[in-house]
Amino acid sequence: MPYDLVIFDNDGVLVDSEPISNTILAGYLTELGHPTSYEESIRDYMGSAMHRIHEVIRERTGERLPADFDETFHGRVFAAFQRELEAVAGAADVLKGLAEAGVPYCVASSGSHERIRVGHRKTGLDTWFPEEIVFSAEDVGRGKPAPDLFLHAAARMGVAPERCVVVEDSRLGVRAAVAAGMDVYGFTAMTPAEKLAGASGFFGSMEELPAILGR
Repeated sequence: MPYDLVIFDNDGVLVDSEPISNTILAGYLTELGHPTSYEESIRDYMGSAMHRIHEVIRERTGERLPADFDETFHGRVFAAFQRELEAVAGAADVLKGLAEAGVPYCVASSGSHERIRVGHRKTGLDTWFPEEIVFSAEDVGRGKPAPDLFLHAAARMGVAPERCVVVEDSRLGVRAAVAAGMDVYGFTAMTPAEKLAGASGFFGSMEELPAILGR
């Protein structure tokens, strides 16, 4: 069915940032004495807000990450973004099509507002995202898999949750959308469909998305 609002995750859906950030995260955690492979970082942290990293490490080891962990991590990630980050292939075309058709959309990301903006400016996607349609886990306090962020985005956009569709690529994001009572389509470019349990359907390239959205 056509939806009244399309909510996009950001990392891995709009900007191809997950390989960059998870490589850096795995390396930094290992450096701090918490050996983590790239694959483990993807499994445990992809799609999550920063607080989840702190919580997982504390639960597993009883130790706290350094007070400047977030600042150091983001500094390394942003520097890498400036060198390497690109938009996900076809994302700009999807956004252009939605805008031309008058279909409301927004972004709801576990990342900070600064992270979203750095990535959008580097890739040129800032053209499609004025400030009022950019939502971050910072706005609600609890990141995915809690439904808070998606419900906040829907409320701010004035759309009932059942009239929203979420575009996600992480298991935590899919769980959050389902908990919010929204349809969610899993982008399988990085995450196999079997790891996105609960999604309403799946797609492997942005070229497929307009038809899925009924456009």
